[in-house]
Amino acid sequence: MSQPLITLDFLDKAPVADALPADVRVSAATRTGRARKLYIESYGCQMNFSDSEIVSSILADEGFDTTEDLAGADLVLLNTCSIREKAEQTVRMRLKQINSHKKRKPGMLVGVLGCMAERLKSKFLEEEKIVDLVVGPDAYRDLPQLISQVDGGQKAVNVLLSREETYADITPVRLNSNGITAFISIMRGCDNMCSFCVVPFTRGRERSRDAHSIVQEAADLVAAGYKEVTLLGQNVDSYKWASEDGTERVNFAQLLERVALISPALRVRFSTSHPKDITDEVLHTMARHENICKYIHLPAQSGNSRVLELMNRTYDRPWYEERVQAIRRILGEDCAISTDMIAGFCSETEEEHQDSLSLIDFAQYDMGYNFFYSERPGTLAARKLEDDIPLEIKKRRLQEIIDRQQLHARARYARMVGRVHKVLVENFSKRSQEHLSGRNSQNQVVIFPKGTFQKGDYVNVFVTSTTGGALLGEAVS
Repeated sequence: MSQPLITLDFLDKAPVADALPADVRVSAATRTGRARKLYIESYGCQMNFSDSEIVSSILADEGFDTTEDLAGADLVLLNTCSIREKAEQTVRMRLKQINSHKKRKPGMLVGVLGCMAERLKSKFLEEEKIVDLVVGPDAYRDLPQLISQVDGGQKAVNVLLSREETYADITPVRLNSNGITAFISIMRGCDNMCSFCVVPFTRGRERSRDAHSIVQEAADLVAAGYKEVTLLGQNVDSYKWASEDGTERVNFAQLLERVALISPALRVRFSTSHPKDITDEVLHTMARHENICKYIHLPAQSGNSRVLELMNRTYDRPWYEERVQAIRRILGEDCAISTDMIAGFCSETEEEHQDSLSLIDFAQYDMGYNFFYSERPGTLAARKLEDDIPLEIKKRRLQEIIDRQQLHARARYARMVGRVHKVLVENFSKRSQEHLSGRNSQNQVVIFPKGTFQKGDYVNVFVTSTTGGALLGEAVS
């Protein structure tokens, strides 16, 4: 399962009357004089936001500018997520809101992209009368033809999955960009059949992108003034590319080093790692290069080995603990680790729930993305396991996980006080134009008076205090 959105200070809010969740990203405006206007809302993980940039690039060649104005759009696309039931409910409610705009502008086309489109397919066209086209994650190249089909008065759908598609040759249009940070998709799909997860069914089998195209995209971003890239994949550690003639093979550690060597001024992040695949070679590569950020998202999902086996995670608790110890040993105690944790998975006992709490104590995570179990249709768990934990117990266990995680997050932030951090400035602070906001290598937000600094600067900041969710400090020489 890919990492959920980490909300950044440059996240744009939709300039429309309809309220949107805080983790939804709306297309920023591009004004080149093209005839038609495209409005995209992206839901869910970072991979979806990256995909929306690919879609915008494809449609730019077909005469579309992007817009922030829903009411003025000719084409409205929702790039959707199916990880949890709540995400799908949010999209359905949003479609009802969009219907009012479509009634005022009959020529407006509405489409659903991404994982939810793949999962529900033609049901969207049958049940949601507002929807004109449904396009899965591997069919974005077909969008021009599908839009022409809709322009001709028909509905259109393409949700075919691919064994080859990586969009390696498409230069993304950077949506909502602060001009400093960017995502680079290095692979698509997932071969891990975790019993709770719908991703293998909505994004297809795993395939890795040409290593040279990834390095070139990163180099182009550096030339354009970007200072940080995040390499994205459902499971980046299983990245494995080979040239057609078999003379060149690149694994994730080698790719990571190639990107880091483009420029010492380029920060490199990645997400998401799988505990069964993250290797000491990756960790030693991170240790060798100062510009590879010391932050790893390492989803545990549960702290109990029996539950992990039911989840088909292919590792047990001792394996996971050894990987955490390897991170601390090779990268030091300051390396930040975040996790995903699921409360109330099928048949989970109170004792097994306590194991999840004790794993949080063991790992001392800097951040956590925690949810109660939501059965997803079509998954192995939905077919073979009973969702037998009452909702009130799931919610109570989830709150206990959140409370325990917050204790450790506050402690991890507190240990950074009294030290100097190298901060990449990304934007103004949300609360004041007199303060700047950026992140340190550990992905922690740092806020300090702006002085003469600006976006894109690296600034050494002496941290004087913490709010528990951010570090506060002063710039130093």
